[in-house]
Amino acid sequence: MTTPPTPVPDAPATVAQALAAAVALGVDRLDAQLLLLHTLGRAPHDRAWLLAHDTDAISGAAWSALAARLSRRLTNEPVAYLLGEKEFHGLTLQVDARVLVPRPDTETLVDWALECLDGRNAPRVLDLGTGSGAIALALQHARPDAQVDAVDASADALAVAQANARRLGLPVRFSQAHWLDGAASGYAIIASNPPYIAIDDPHLPALQHEPSAALVAGADGLDDIRQIVQHAPSHLAEGGWLLLEHGHDQAAAVRQLLETRGFAEVQSRDDLAGIARCSGGIWRPVK
Repeated sequence: MTTPPTPVPDAPATVAQALAAAVALGVDRLDAQLLLLHTLGRAPHDRAWLLAHDTDAISGAAWSALAARLSRRLTNEPVAYLLGEKEFHGLTLQVDARVLVPRPDTETLVDWALECLDGRNAPRVLDLGTGSGAIALALQHARPDAQVDAVDASADALAVAQANARRLGLPVRFSQAHWLDGAASGYAIIASNPPYIAIDDPHLPALQHEPSAALVAGADGLDDIRQIVQHAPSHLAEGGWLLLEHGHDQAAAVRQLLETRGFAEVQSRDDLAGIARCSGGIWRPVK
């Protein structure tokens, strides 16, 4: 059954009253601030402006636009979709319902990849399942000397990623493919934030607005990670790293997959919450 729209009050008179009305509807205060700033044409980080202008009048048109966004937010539509953008690793990425919203957790993967690239001259990097382009663009921005390739099976996602690359002036090379199908070899890093949610995960309804193909990966959430681990060695340079983001409770299982496939120095990295969010290993083929 579709949830009916949440009724919104008549237009408030001031900025402060608009914010109070948004919170009273049940929208998180920070989300309400971001949506109000966006509606008023202000930068999303300019929350101090709301305090300095709390008695400013707000027009009926502005309130109507804000009320529409608040109603959408109350159905769990991500704030990033309502704003049309998301900050990631120092970059502002344009996002919409064609791609997952980049999460801060994924910055752990980018930071780890940059550590692995330290000291390597003009490295080759591959981002699998690039979505909005977040990982590839962050790595290219941090390492202008790198040759960064990015693939996604979704043409819609690639359109978003390519638009972000053009706007940011970053020369990432994009192509449409299913994981490593047709990929080159000799990469110093293969990084991926693949789908890793189990098909019956109880959290999926809260993610209904994001593309399910970028979220769900079989009965245990590891189907895509298994494919990547199995085929990545053929595309890595000797001493290259495979780095994978995964679910909060999947680190041990992913490390086991890497070790069984023959990766060395298998380890996990914690996100800012202290959760093992990424696992990876280095490929040193037996001679």
